[in-house]
Amino acid sequence: MTYPVKMYQYHAWANQAIFNRLLELPGELYNQKIHSVFPSVAAALIHIYTVDFCWLKVLTGWDMKDALTEAHQMGGELEDLGAEELQLRFIELSDGYLSFFRGHPDLEQLITLDNPYAGIRDTRLSEIVLHVVNHGTYHRGNIAAMLRQLGSSSTMTDYAFFWYQEEAAVHPPFVNR
Repeated sequence: MTYPVKMYQYHAWANQAIFNRLLELPGELYNQKIHSVFPSVAAALIHIYTVDFCWLKVLTGWDMKDALTEAHQMGGELEDLGAEELQLRFIELSDGYLSFFRGHPDLEQLITLDNPYAGIRDTRLSEIVLHVVNHGTYHRGNIAAMLRQLGSSSTMTDYAFFWYQEEAAVHPPFVNR
């Protein structure tokens, strides 16, 4: 497994950790209006999703302008979803990324990216994947701060925490019987 794929697995795990925490909290926190980086936790999650969606389209060969248009349209549709429904969309999107990784073993492949906001440049597929991960980490931090503002706590989504969760799944702790 390549480093970008491992980092994407962390990204998917961290997103699910946020949803798992949200589903433990009172349901109204998901859409509660707040004066912060985003107007609600739901809006922050929708932003993460639509950006992830856009970049997957770019990875699979879409023109970035077309991918942005599609993602923007989808964002409006997602506003009506509850946390559980959006969580399922995140899982489906993660499956799309994993399918992409299986079909593209060379993530060091260069593509020409025509970013309407930043210009044209040659970019490795791995750079896009690492950008997706970094972007999600940044906004999960926003969500953690927003949950604090709303009187609740978030959950640990640090990469180091992912290591231990992953190890525990492969090598469960010994239980003395």
